[in-house]
Amino acid sequence: MKELLKEQNSDHGFVNPLLKEFKTPFGTPPFGEIRIEHFTPAFREGIEKGLQDIERIVSNQDTPDFENTIAALSLGGRILSRVSNVFYPLNDAETSAEMQAIAREVAPLLADYSNDILFHEALFRRVKAVFDKRESLDLDVEQSTLLEKTYKMFTRNGAGLDAGKKARLREISRQLSELSLKFDDNILGETNEWFLHLEQAEDVAGLPDSQLEAAAEEAKKRKLKGWVITLKGPSYWQFLQYADRRDLREKVFRAFNSRGYQGNHYDNREIVRQIANLRLERARLLGYETHAHFVLEERMAGSPEAVQDFLKQLLDAAKPKALADLEEVQQLALQLGAGHPLEYWDWYYFAEKMRKARFDFDQELLRPYFELEQVKLGVFELARRLWGFRFVPSNVIPVYHPEVTAYEVYDDNDDFLAILFLDFFPREGKSAGAWMTGFREQERLDGTDYRPHISLVCNFTRPTATKPSLLTHGEFNTFLHEFGHALHGMCSKVSYADLSGTNVYRDFVELPSQIMENWAVEKDYLDLFARHYQTGEKIPAELVDKIVATKNFHAAFAAMRQLGFGLNDMAWHTITNAVEGPLQDFEAAAMEPARLFPPVSDTLISSAFAHIFAGGYAAGYYGYKWAEVLDADAFKLFKQRGIFDRETAKAFREHILSRGGSEHPMVLYKRFRGREPGLHALLEREGLS
Repeated sequence: MKELLKEQNSDHGFVNPLLKEFKTPFGTPPFGEIRIEHFTPAFREGIEKGLQDIERIVSNQDTPDFENTIAALSLGGRILSRVSNVFYPLNDAETSAEMQAIAREVAPLLADYSNDILFHEALFRRVKAVFDKRESLDLDVEQSTLLEKTYKMFTRNGAGLDAGKKARLREISRQLSELSLKFDDNILGETNEWFLHLEQAEDVAGLPDSQLEAAAEEAKKRKLKGWVITLKGPSYWQFLQYADRRDLREKVFRAFNSRGYQGNHYDNREIVRQIANLRLERARLLGYETHAHFVLEERMAGSPEAVQDFLKQLLDAAKPKALADLEEVQQLALQLGAGHPLEYWDWYYFAEKMRKARFDFDQELLRPYFELEQVKLGVFELARRLWGFRFVPSNVIPVYHPEVTAYEVYDDNDDFLAILFLDFFPREGKSAGAWMTGFREQERLDGTDYRPHISLVCNFTRPTATKPSLLTHGEFNTFLHEFGHALHGMCSKVSYADLSGTNVYRDFVELPSQIMENWAVEKDYLDLFARHYQTGEKIPAELVDKIVATKNFHAAFAAMRQLGFGLNDMAWHTITNAVEGPLQDFEAAAMEPARLFPPVSDTLISSAFAHIFAGGYAAGYYGYKWAEVLDADAFKLFKQRGIFDRETAKAFREHILSRGGSEHPMVLYKRFRGREPGLHALLEREGLS
């Protein structure tokens, strides 16, 4: 993208491709025409045009109604939406110092733009006038939801406050947007900068051949001999799981868990403190006790008390089993000659030893059967069996990186459904983890259904000089998870972009993603595509049996880890006074109920907890476990009727995937399932009942 030339017009000036409708196939972004210097002027133009849209609404002399006020507001700012929908996905997947500088430059401008709308008194009067007569407007369900969402957007964010409080809210908004960007930049920078260079064979003893080859190629890329271990997903996790050298496991563990906490130019401690304190101040200005009270008012959980009660129920169920698992692994470690109590950097190593001993099962044996291309076809086949979807590769749709592939997606009626971009491998400019995002949201406009452009971004094991990309079963599980989010976006069938796809409550958004993970341990599904990448041999039945048998292996430990993150998140966002003491003490106290190991000195989870300090999960991380309750209960219906049952899949698409945020999620869930979910299905699935 960065090397391609600017487009020129007849006056020898530069035409900014972001400021016009995209004339590419399906209206996808023309990545080949877009240069970095296009973004800032496009953002400024988009803001100016967006404010003009607002002035047209408030200057309308007609009586405020749904179409001339609520719908008009939803449809306003289209240039800015187009620019943002290109820039921010790229800033996560293909960033650079220049991109990060632009993000910092426009953050306060966008914060001001948002507040200019929220604090526009004449606009709010029109919105309120429509809301006050909502009972007489004969609105459909989606229109009613959009009206309520729009009204709450104003009232919950300070539209009724006095000028002094509004001015302070503006300042806080600008600060928070800048701090979150800086937090994310620091994590990416420190993750990219750190590496462990190893030259002796004994230093990499225990590592499987696949990781040794990848580590050797990483070293070669850096013009070094030997092997290089990084803090990026495949490299970091596999080193903890397999490396025999305990001191090196500790070194890697500490490096990963001290990102943003090393007193260097990437240090996030004061950023964490400022974000938490500013969120509290904003909540108080808006009339809420804490930031969590503000957030959870618009979530399925409803209140911090409900979340804390939910987390406690899961802790009570998981902790005894997790402690028993820990003791069992400790005993195995002693039998294998470990002369020390287990520390956190020992857990994954000895847990894997136990898996091998108990089930005669080495997870590395699975890799040859999970070659990425076959896995992709297997994921597509699942969508075909459930919903009749087809994925057609395209060579004409522009992509933002040579490794990215694009697909046209069609449904069972051969109607065009979406564009799907797939971006699988780690790069210097890509954030860690895996996520679904989009370059255009689904909406209906002037009688046309504009279909979405969805992007699925991962950091999977790269191919090497001798092998294709061979995934772990965990990476395959991640693929299914993110594909579930993609389905949520691709299947959207609503009128307004504000309500489409994944624009739902945060503790509901993980249902479509997490339900897909259930197929990862279904024998009938694995048999469809898991073939040895060299011989074409079908995955042996005994290996599939072991995948199924080990699906709950140390599930309680994994649950405790997630619950610890949820407790940490809730602690930061239920503070009632500004945090002033050491952050490590604060975090240790927050996570104590879920603790299985003593706190590790000189490490801090919060300083790299991007979900809550740079993402959208503040006071919402519990949502992963909340959605597990939903997905376990929902998948139980598939298990009863058949894991490929088309009628059940059709109902899930109709009531969940296609409806976005057009109705309250519990209404949608009950329409699919016939009742509210219960905790028992999750506890049963994970062996915790």
